[in-house]
Amino acid sequence: MGFPQRLLGEGETVVLHTRTHVKALLVPVIVLLAVAAAFGFALGALSGDGTGTSVGRWVLVVAGLAVVARWSLWPFLVWLTRTYTVTSERLITREGVVSRQGRDIPLGRINDVAYSQDLVDRILRCGSLNVSAASEQGTIVLRDVPGVHAVQLQLSELVREAHGWAPRRRADDEPEPEFEAGRGEAA
Repeated sequence: MGFPQRLLGEGETVVLHTRTHVKALLVPVIVLLAVAAAFGFALGALSGDGTGTSVGRWVLVVAGLAVVARWSLWPFLVWLTRTYTVTSERLITREGVVSRQGRDIPLGRINDVAYSQDLVDRILRCGSLNVSAASEQGTIVLRDVPGVHAVQLQLSELVREAHGWAPRRRADDEPEPEFEAGRGEAA
């Protein structure tokens, strides 16, 4: 599901729309599998003919559902509702399951776009994007952005265009700067 077109301004186009990296779902999936295994084992252990087995099963079902709802379903819903969108005019963040929060930053207000990655992020090719904007909130951090290198490059390019900054291009006839041997300075 992409970003709703009705929320875009006239002439505005979506450049990138993404959720956080799926690594956020790793622990919820492990919890779900562990609870399912424990639930199956416990049901097998309660399969006696005692009168308390019916009550024990219901207690087991309620406890299992509570654990799955808190540590599997809730993180999945959080992951599902957290999105990052880059349009031709702004950076849009949206999150929230019950109540929604969002932030729109015009590209012309962004001063700097940087990224950071730890070892696991490098392996999974995701990371945090640090966006410095000329606002009261200052820098916002977009966590677990998939393909963080490409997103940072693309967002930096859009910010450059929004500011009207043109890259310095060397004319074909302009010579390369020469460096003096041993001094490291231009001649």
